Amino acid sequence: MTQAASSTTAAVVDPADPDATADLHATVIDWYGRHARTLPWRAAERTAWAVLVSEFMLQQTPVVRVLPVWEQWLARWPTPADLAAVPSGEAVRAWGRLGYPRRALRLHAAATAITTRHGGRVPDDEEALLALPGVGAYTAAAVAAFAHGRRTVVLDTNIRRVFTRVLHGRALPRPSQTVAETRLARDLLPADDAEAAVWNVAVMELGALVCTARSPRCDDCPLADRCAWLAAGRPAPEHRPTGQAWAGTTRQLRGAILAVVREAAGPVDVEALVRTATGATVDLTGTSAAASAEPATHGRALRTLAGLGHDEDRIRSALGGLAADGLVRLDGAGGTRDDDGRTVRLPD
Repeated sequence: MTQAASSTTAAVVDPADPDATADLHATVIDWYGRHARTLPWRAAERTAWAVLVSEFMLQQTPVVRVLPVWEQWLARWPTPADLAAVPSGEAVRAWGRLGYPRRALRLHAAATAITTRHGGRVPDDEEALLALPGVGAYTAAAVAAFAHGRRTVVLDTNIRRVFTRVLHGRALPRPSQTVAETRLARDLLPADDAEAAVWNVAVMELGALVCTARSPRCDDCPLADRCAWLAAGRPAPEHRPTGQAWAGTTRQLRGAILAVVREAAGPVDVEALVRTATGATVDLTGTSAAASAEPATHGRALRTLAGLGHDEDRIRSALGGLAADGLVRLDGAGGTRDDDGRTVRLPD
């Protein structure tokens, strides 16, 4: 009989029972020791900076996409001071196609703050971490736990989903994190700092690999014999998360424009860029755009932008939004569409 089939008689965990929670800790941590992915930011020799970079990159981005960029980033900027010493535009360029590129600017700003305020050392307490640009409650807790071994509440989507199913019998956590969830997570923390840090990452891994949102592998779950959701017959979600649209959105257009600017070796002529984006045949490398260091990559970026089929007003609006967010810099007098010689480039 499979675990899933036998779960109708599951002994649901009582968080107030010390023996039950101790067994819960041991079960999940043992599973983690046997099944955890080998990830470089989990290695014993990794630095706190390496963990912080991984946490920035992993926000809304799968591990498989993060790995190569993280490795290149740490090879180029192994310390916060190394990143702080270069223009923020270099961080945007190195971010590549990870998405949500404002994270690159925030990470650069965090590196600068770490260098100037903390002597180049990533802080080890949550209050100091929270004071860094771009660091919210989750990231501060994750870095404190995973980089410094602190006993702190780490609650990401994966952990929330595991707790919601095992302890409450619901398919998915509520859209917004609640005070009750935080209190429960704190109550479930092992008393020992090192064990608490491993517990956090172990539950997170269980949610990422087994207790997934769409296709949970209940037969492989070490908690199947005590899962309230499985015991209840896996009831349907009370709500269904809606994914963010991409095709045809301003986000897609902004990403395509930024890719052209990022792949160019010099400033890009704004008017030529706009004409290209509307689908006109324009050789941007023949303008003040300058030749790309990677012509093939730059060519693909140009073709992608031209193929989106947006009108001129939307293109100019997206370009203005990128400038307002600090992701690109517009050079040239005035700001009207008739200015000659106006260019766009990555920020200093």
